Amino acid sequence: MYRIGIDLGGTNIVAGVVDDNYKIVATAKCKTACPRPAEEIIADMAKVARQAVEKAGITMDQVSGVGVGSPGVCNKETGIVERAANLGFENVPVCEMLEKLLGKKVIIENDANAAALGEYTAGAAKGAKSCICITLGTGVGGGVILNGEVYSGFNFAGTELGHIVITVGGEPCSCGRRGCWEAYASATALVRQTRRAMEQNRDSKMWEIAPTLEDVDGRTAFDAMRAGDAVGKAVVDQYIYYVAAGLIDMINIFQPEVLCVGGGICKEGDTLLLPLKKHIEAERFSQYSKKQTRLCVAELGNDAGVIGAACLID
Repeated sequence: MYRIGIDLGGTNIVAGVVDDNYKIVATAKCKTACPRPAEEIIADMAKVARQAVEKAGITMDQVSGVGVGSPGVCNKETGIVERAANLGFENVPVCEMLEKLLGKKVIIENDANAAALGEYTAGAAKGAKSCICITLGTGVGGGVILNGEVYSGFNFAGTELGHIVITVGGEPCSCGRRGCWEAYASATALVRQTRRAMEQNRDSKMWEIAPTLEDVDGRTAFDAMRAGDAVGKAVVDQYIYYVAAGLIDMINIFQPEVLCVGGGICKEGDTLLLPLKKHIEAERFSQYSKKQTRLCVAELGNDAGVIGAACLID
C-alpha cells in the first residue's frame, strides 16, 4: 500500500505518494495563494493529492491514508488546525473536510513536527530513539521525537523551539516577544545582521558581493569571509554563536540521541557544522557523559515534510 503526504506551506501545497520504504514515488504541487478561504485551500490539497496519485500510476484504492503537515497549532485528536496565522486558519477542521473530498483517513500534524518525523523515520536520524530537528529558514522551526513519538505538549502547541529567549530584551520577534532564538538564528536574522554590518563598514567586500542591501542573502557574509573579508567573518562567527546557543539549550533540555539541522544555510556544510560542534563541546552540560548527542545536517531537504506527513499513517 501507499500513503499520501501533504506539506501545506504558506507558499506552496505539495502532495507526494510515498511507498512502504518511505520513498516518494510521485509529487504534485500548486500555489497556496494566501489569503483566501480555507475551503479553497483544502480543495486544492485534495486536487494535488489526486494529481500525485495519477502521476504515480496507481489508484486511490491503493492508498491507505493521507497525512498532512500544516503550520500552526494542529490538534491531532480533533483534526482541527486551531490557529495558523500565515494561512489565516482559525479552528479549521482540515481532516474532516479533506476526508470528505478524498474518501480516506486523514491525520494532521504541525509541519515542523512532520519534518522531524520524516528525518527520524527515513533521514538523518534513522535508527535513533530520540531526535530533534531544527530548521533555519524564514524563522527557526523545530520538532521533537522522543521514543518514536512526536512530542508537542498536552495541548499540541508545544516545541515552538525558535521562541526560547537567548537575549532578554533583545531583538524583536514576530511572536511578540524580544530576544527569541529565531530573531538571531533564522536566515532572516542573518540577512539583517549582514545588512547592519555592511551599513557600518562601507569598505567591506560584502558590498562587492551584494551591491545593494536588497541583494543581500544568507550566503553574502559567508562568501565575503571566504574572500578574506574580516567583517564578513565577524558576521558569520556571531551568527554561528547565536545558532549554537539555542542548539546547546536543546541538548541540555532533551539530551537527544541525534540533533539535525536543516534549511538553506546548511548548504555551507562543515563551514557551519564544525564551529557549531566546537561551541557545543565547550558549553554542553553533559560534556562528561560517555554518550553524546550527534549533531548532523538534515538529509531529506524539502522532502522531509511530505515523507513525515505520510509517516503519520500507520
